[in-house]
Amino acid sequence: MDIRRRNNVVITGRPDGPVVVLAHGFGCDQNMWRLTVPALAEHYRVVLFDYVGSGRSDLTAWDEERYSTLQGYAQDVVDVCEELDLRDAAFVGHSVSAMVGVLAARAAPERIGSLVMVAPSPRYIDTAGYRGGFSAEDIDELLASLESNYLGWSAAMAPVIMGNPERPELGEELTHSFCATDPDIARAFARTTFLSDSRDDLKTVVVPTLVLDCVQDVIAPREVGAYVHAEIPGSTLVTLPATGHCPQLSAPQATNAAVLDFLRALR
Repeated sequence: MDIRRRNNVVITGRPDGPVVVLAHGFGCDQNMWRLTVPALAEHYRVVLFDYVGSGRSDLTAWDEERYSTLQGYAQDVVDVCEELDLRDAAFVGHSVSAMVGVLAARAAPERIGSLVMVAPSPRYIDTAGYRGGFSAEDIDELLASLESNYLGWSAAMAPVIMGNPERPELGEELTHSFCATDPDIARAFARTTFLSDSRDDLKTVVVPTLVLDCVQDVIAPREVGAYVHAEIPGSTLVTLPATGHCPQLSAPQATNAAVLDFLRALR
């Protein structure tokens, strides 16, 4: 299988630079990084891709069983890294991709040498001793709404997820991204995302890790960022002066500065 075509792999930046892989979250594609790429491209070799079922990936390669767990998405990452023969790459994962990166780094430790977790959440549902931000009933209602009317759900939820109501163009961009995703695939990806529990996987991280959270985020509250930081030995936590769940779009300068500071310290 042509992995580059399957995952719509795009490579830019400095050909001989250290490698940075950018991974998008649920309902999005690599365009979510359009304000980050220019900041990295001068000094880094930047690899972008779309998960199977997202963006301009090969939709015929999507398999419901494979992508019913985050391991399937982690395998996409490993496949791309192997196809490009990447070594010691920095993996920058947004939202659910932060956890996908954890799984990929464990599966292919020679390929991924560091992690940047942007607005991560290892579990969205509250449980004893842990606040993920949602009750089980909240998630059931969210998934039921998504199942019954995906386009309506997208139009209502995207602005909430994005935050920054004074900048409606940001919510509109996320709405467009959600609505451009195949509804059946999006429903499956949503179930995989919002029902996942990757808390135990955090303790397996052995690479340098930066955790980025936002001062206000309805999807990944600050308690979640603090939890991820506490569970990953030696990790660094930076709270961005940003609101919403997509700081790479709502606060690109602060997000890019934090990522670059972390990457420079690795060299």
